[in-house]
Amino acid sequence: MNTPDPNTPGTGAPDTGAALVDAGLLSPVRAGSPAEETTSDRAWLQAMLDAEAALVRAQASLGNVPEEAARTITALARADRLDLRALAVLGRGAANPVVAVVRAFTDLVAAVDPAAADQVHRGSTSQDILDTAAMLVAARTLDVLLADLDDMAGSLRTLAGAHTGTLMAGRTLGLHAVPATFGLKAAGWLVAVARAADRLRRLRTEGLVVQLGGAAGTLAGYVEYERLHREARGEPPEPEYARRLTERFAAETGLGAPLLPWHSHRAPVAALAAELALATGVLGKIAVDVQSLARTETAEVAEPAAAGRGVSSAMPHKRNPALATLIRSAALQVPAYASVLTQAMLSEDERSAGAWHAEWLPLRECLRLAGGAAHTARELVAGLVVDPGRMRANLGLTGGLIVSERLAAALASALGKATAKEVVSRAAAESAATGRPLAEVLAAVPELAGRFDAGVLGALLDPAAYTGAAGELTDRALRAAKAPVPRDRASGAGR
Repeated sequence: MNTPDPNTPGTGAPDTGAALVDAGLLSPVRAGSPAEETTSDRAWLQAMLDAEAALVRAQASLGNVPEEAARTITALARADRLDLRALAVLGRGAANPVVAVVRAFTDLVAAVDPAAADQVHRGSTSQDILDTAAMLVAARTLDVLLADLDDMAGSLRTLAGAHTGTLMAGRTLGLHAVPATFGLKAAGWLVAVARAADRLRRLRTEGLVVQLGGAAGTLAGYVEYERLHREARGEPPEPEYARRLTERFAAETGLGAPLLPWHSHRAPVAALAAELALATGVLGKIAVDVQSLARTETAEVAEPAAAGRGVSSAMPHKRNPALATLIRSAALQVPAYASVLTQAMLSEDERSAGAWHAEWLPLRECLRLAGGAAHTARELVAGLVVDPGRMRANLGLTGGLIVSERLAAALASALGKATAKEVVSRAAAESAATGRPLAEVLAAVPELAGRFDAGVLGALLDPAAYTGAAGELTDRALRAAKAPVPRDRASGAGR
């Protein structure tokens, strides 16, 4: 038996930093998406360094750190200057990565300016940096996610407007119910996406806040360094220094300033997860609809074609709904991750031994799965191929039964409600059992003899005349939904 060469990639090579990078092999929905980049390990490391640098700049702006030190620290706060894998391994020792990051970053700064190195992480604690970094990662991910949702809303407006009058079967419990329009279906998608985007945008603006509390939420370390600085200069203590520092820190990061430290009150993280779960659920609903309508026997819509997309490893004829599948996979996962973040709200004391630590990976997965789903859904709806002819043909599959509800209502004025329903039910059952069109069966119904001629019955059985308020509802959605300017979108509505 040949022994694998450990130096040859893919043949049992030893674990290295490069080999252990999560490339997204088992999470294709986010592989290659903007959200993957904004949530990578390197992105998290950069966010921690950004938090450290922002903190020093905030302290410098209040006069107790030299401006030159803040400039040096900011210039050196680059993730590519540190060994990501080594930091990850060292993070085991303190049960969080910040301790190792601070040590390595301080050494980096000291090699350039020993005096500036003394200002790194001054008065701070690991949770301040990691929680603020999490909010920075979330903000950067929401920015790209919202861009995709806004573009998607533009595509859905086009789709709904183009198909306001496109007839299709409305389906309930998997079966034909009453006639509907594809425009109304697309309008439903549009409103849901627009509302999810609005909620995420509001959270991006109001709900992502810095964490600044020090070791136990009192900011004692920060306040003490300020007191010592002023004492050395013969100055009195600065009133409300903790508030001013928090506000300056928030301004430097571009995040919000909380009323109080939230180190043991985890609502900001849980709220973010909840909104991401809702947004991916909205996208997942669209994906499920596309999967259903793309079935071979239905074939009313098709995903945009691309080389290699939807291929089967065994069946050359298949073009699977790959985009919808990826979106649905994300929508099924995010609520489970979000539930972990909700449970982590039960945090004991001023820092939990485990609940805080349990947040990091689920939060990252919520962000990158939601971001990947939005990026994928943007492509799906922009290029969705709609077949109005097939939709119209499928309306006739039941031989008129799809308008039985209308027929029963129309006949009630002549026969009475109970009798009309019984007549239509009997005729519908016979039509379904024999395969004869409903109009043909109704023509032989004794109760209708001399009351309704073939022309009237034919008009009543026309599905185009029984779409209710579909047009009005679609127009209402188009007027109400925002109309973001589409970016790099090719229209694929209809063929």
